[in-house]
Amino acid sequence: MPQLPEDIIDRLNQMERRIKALSTAVTTRPAVSEIRPPAQTGSVTINRPLFRIFDGYGHEIFADDIMTGGLARPWLALLPPQPTDKARWPSTTSTAFTTVAKSYNPIWQPKLRLTVETAVSSGASGEVKVLVDGLQFGPTVIAGTTFNHIGLLPVDVNSRFGQTMQIEIQAKATGGTVYAQPVLIHGTQT
Repeated sequence: MPQLPEDIIDRLNQMERRIKALSTAVTTRPAVSEIRPPAQTGSVTINRPLFRIFDGYGHEIFADDIMTGGLARPWLALLPPQPTDKARWPSTTSTAFTTVAKSYNPIWQPKLRLTVETAVSSGASGEVKVLVDGLQFGPTVIAGTTFNHIGLLPVDVNSRFGQTMQIEIQAKATGGTVYAQPVLIHGTQT
């Protein structure tokens, strides 16, 4: 028996189901980007679209730089070149943990990778540790070894997103000098 054409009512019902499914899919999936209309800056109209991506908490995690091109957010902090002469590294002769280096960085990602080269003067010993906002981050290492740690930040990233954290390198020495020089730092994903 030859196949008969579908009844127009059946075809309309099928089309209605497809439109409803498409509408549900569009409204239940969150947008991963937002493109905004041209912006006015004084008397100059910027004709390039703005591109922004937000995470599930509404934090802007990516934005383009419409004025000169490239990346606007996140801006990525880069560590400047560091001295290689250990005598110029941050150091201490204190027998109690003392802050020898400190920096302030934005909280963009939930994890941090930090590498610190350490050294000791002849006949000395000691330890080096890192604090983030006053809380220990990673292990305490024996001076003369490398502190190399990747771990979750000891702060609430969601409530502190985009704010500043304080990173401190602390050292203590026995019978000489302990040196500690950060050589690598960056945020990373979970």
